[in-house]
Amino acid sequence: MRTWLAFFNDKHIGVTYDDSGYSKEQIRTYYSKEEKTNWTDSIFASYLNKKQSGRDSLEGLWKDQSGAYQIGIVRDKEKKNDFIGFIIKADGARWVPGQVKLKISKKGGKYFLKYYRAVDHSLNSLSFNKRKDTLILGDANVTAKWYRNSVIVPQSSQNEQNSAISSVFRILDDKTCLFEMPAFASLENVKVMDSLIKKNAGELDKRDHLIIDLRNNYGGSVLGYDKLIPYLYTSPILTEGANVLATEENIRDYYGKIPLNASDTRKKVLERNLSILKAHVGELYPLYPVDTVRMPKVLSYPKYVSLIVNKSTASAAELFILQAKQSSKVKIYGTNSSGAIDYLEVVRIELPCGFYRLGYPACKSLRLPGQPLDNIGIKPDIEIPLKVSDWIDFVRTHRTK
Repeated sequence: MRTWLAFFNDKHIGVTYDDSGYSKEQIRTYYSKEEKTNWTDSIFASYLNKKQSGRDSLEGLWKDQSGAYQIGIVRDKEKKNDFIGFIIKADGARWVPGQVKLKISKKGGKYFLKYYRAVDHSLNSLSFNKRKDTLILGDANVTAKWYRNSVIVPQSSQNEQNSAISSVFRILDDKTCLFEMPAFASLENVKVMDSLIKKNAGELDKRDHLIIDLRNNYGGSVLGYDKLIPYLYTSPILTEGANVLATEENIRDYYGKIPLNASDTRKKVLERNLSILKAHVGELYPLYPVDTVRMPKVLSYPKYVSLIVNKSTASAAELFILQAKQSSKVKIYGTNSSGAIDYLEVVRIELPCGFYRLGYPACKSLRLPGQPLDNIGIKPDIEIPLKVSDWIDFVRTHRTK
C-alpha cells in the first residue's frame, strides 16, 4: 500500500497503524508468527558477564529514548559479520521478548543496517550511525535513538510507553530565552504551550531574544502557535487560504468530528465550517479565504525572534513559519523545511484489514499552482553549516553579535 501511495509524493498521504480498538491478546496474536530468537534476558545476561576478548562494541544492552523498550544486540551465530537486535523489554503487546527488532552487518569496520522494524513491525530502510554509546536511525527526522544500558530491566516492571512530546521553555542567558516546540499534534500539546507562555510571560517581556526551536515538529493544530504571534508581530500578517473538497465522506470522517475537549469558541468555528460544507457538497469550496492578522500593538520585547527549522519541520509548523517570516523581528535558521504544506487537513478512514488506516488531505492551498512548496520546503534566511553540532548556541551567538 505504501508503495502505491508513494506515487503521489505527498507527505500527508499514507497508511498508519492503529491498534487502539483491540485487546492486548488480539494484538499479540496478530504478531505471534514474527521472527524470534532463542535468546532470553537471563541467557543474554550470562553471555555479557563472561569476559570475551573478541566481543564487538555493538554487542550489549540498548534502551530507546522513552525507556519503555530494551533490546539486546548480539553477533549472529551463523554469520559472524552480522548482528541481531532482539526484544528484551517492550510494551507486551506489539513486541514481546525474543522477537527480532533489527539486523546489522559490519564491513570494513563500519556498521550497516540491514533492516529495522517499526512499532507495526513494518520493514524500514533507514540510515544508521553508531556514535560511541548511541545508535541513531534515520536522517534529519530521527526515527529512533537507542542508548547503551547497563542493567536488564525485568519485563514485569515495565511502564507503558508515553508518546507525548511536550514543549519546553528555558532561559539561556540574561538576554535569551528558548521555546522547544517538537509538536503541535494534539490539543494537549496546545494546552501545554499556552500554559508555558502564560507562566513565562514575565521572562518574555524582558528578554531581547526569543529562540523557537521547531526541529522535527511534524505539525498538528495551528492553535499550537497562536499565542506566540503577539511576541513576533510587527505588522499585519497575511494567513494562508485554502479550498476544501466537500464530499460526504470527507465531511463525515473529518469535518463532522468535532473534538469534545475543544473550547466553546473553537466548537463554534468548527460547527460553522461543518454547516457551510454540508451546503456545498460536491464542490471544492474556499472554506479558508486569505485573511489578515492584526494586533493592537507591537511589543517591545523580545526585540528579535529566531526560528530553528530542519527537513522534518512540517505541516502546521510550516504555516507558522510563513506567518512568522512576515515580521521584521524574525529570522529563520537551519535548513529548508519539510515541504508538507500544499495539501492539509488529513482525513483518516479505517481499512478493512482492521489495524490500518488510510490518511489523505482534503484541503488545498490557494498558493497552488503558482507557488508550490511540497517537497521543496521554506528556505531559511541563514543556513546552519553541517559542521555545527549545537544549533541553539549557533543561533544564540549569531543574533547577539
